[in-house]
Amino acid sequence: MNLKLNGKQMQFRSQRASSNPVRVFFLLTLVLGGLFLLRSIGSGAVKPLYDITPTPTRYATNYALEGQTHFQAGNLPKAIDAYQLALQQDPENVQLWVELARIQAYSASALSTDQQKYDRLQDALASATRATEINPDMSLAHATRAFILDWVASNPLSEGETARLLTEAEQTAERALTLDSKNALAMAYNAEILVDNQRWSQAEGYINQAMQLNKEEMDIWRVYAYVQESLGNYNESINAYKRAAEITPNLTFLYNYIARTYRHLRQYDEALRYYAIAVAINQNLGITDPNPYIGIAKTYIQTGDFFAASLNVRKALQFDVANPDVYAQLGIVYWHARNYEGSIPAFRCALYGCDAETACEVRKCDKTVDPMVSIQGMPLTGSTVVYYYTYGSVLAAMHGVGDDLCNQAVQVLGQVEDRYRSDVNIMSIVGTSQEICATYGIYRDGSGPIIPFEPTPEATEESTPEPVDGMSATPAVTGTPQP
Repeated sequence: MNLKLNGKQMQFRSQRASSNPVRVFFLLTLVLGGLFLLRSIGSGAVKPLYDITPTPTRYATNYALEGQTHFQAGNLPKAIDAYQLALQQDPENVQLWVELARIQAYSASALSTDQQKYDRLQDALASATRATEINPDMSLAHATRAFILDWVASNPLSEGETARLLTEAEQTAERALTLDSKNALAMAYNAEILVDNQRWSQAEGYINQAMQLNKEEMDIWRVYAYVQESLGNYNESINAYKRAAEITPNLTFLYNYIARTYRHLRQYDEALRYYAIAVAINQNLGITDPNPYIGIAKTYIQTGDFFAASLNVRKALQFDVANPDVYAQLGIVYWHARNYEGSIPAFRCALYGCDAETACEVRKCDKTVDPMVSIQGMPLTGSTVVYYYTYGSVLAAMHGVGDDLCNQAVQVLGQVEDRYRSDVNIMSIVGTSQEICATYGIYRDGSGPIIPFEPTPEATEESTPEPVDGMSATPAVTGTPQP
């Protein structure tokens, strides 16, 4: 076909056909028949073959894009929801499982109790494991699974199987590197595992290799910061966490890490500033995370501003009113402020549970407007043992002739002794408090005038803790901390 380009617009249409009476009659019949059919459908006399879907069907890629957008915005719960919807559309997509697993693991950092974190990490582990099942030869899937195994191992509820989990994590990271020797993320995750195995020089070697290969991944900078922090290089650690936050600027746990490290350096103003950033992000997203407020409270404890600390703990309780860990933090604040009498009911609620009435009294709530909830106690773990021995010590110190505080103390301290007998530091605290009660003739073995003390059922090993850890753009109370 020879097309002449003469500057005129080309028209790709046929010449107009001449009129045909038969054709006109046929078309008119079709039009009238169509109108009749539409009228019949409208009246319900004829049903359409299929209804038009009110909203078009969404594809897995759409949900994945939505999930990544939420992740970049820092809204991890919504990111998780989006990736789960994507997997409903495409359940064999290994990349979706890997991304879901990573985000589930990150989201555990925003949860406040050991049990909540453990449950979320188990979800993440299941997702990562599914990815390795779908594609056993995908290096990134194994690397992600290794990273999650390490985080599960670090949870106090994994105490009994920590060594096994760390071994499996290291083997899984090595598997990832066997599949792809240049996988920088696998190197970084292996470094994190090695730090948790206290093999710092090897960890440093792996993270340096990862940094040489890829300096654009948030997780590589996060792990580099973690390695430096474990080596006591706090300034280097802070700079690395900040670089991670530049890459992914709305992940609140990164700002909590920065603030925590500043606390180690006793740079309290900077610590408060970065906790405030975490709070602001949560506020903008409408996320109720108590963790930043708990961090703010801990900072004020270090500065000696116990009033500001207590107000920030109470702020955290507004977001997580049933969280026993926050009640324990309130007990710690009272203890530091030497308000021992006030610390006792707070610790008792946190460790052994309490009814809604008692919980309200502890947090000084308004019964007419505030939610009335009972508190389930926390089990004794590596992260809660400080609450247990502090509570026992307070009970012993406050004991007087005619009361039963030492009877309670020796039983609380006995729980700690049974579990941490080999820990010299913990046992020195426990032993001192036991000696105080011994001066009153009260011993754990029952040789003294022991009055039976029965903790609530929630105090057993099988107890299930609740959430806890801060939130908001600015501290509830602004003090004047000194570096």
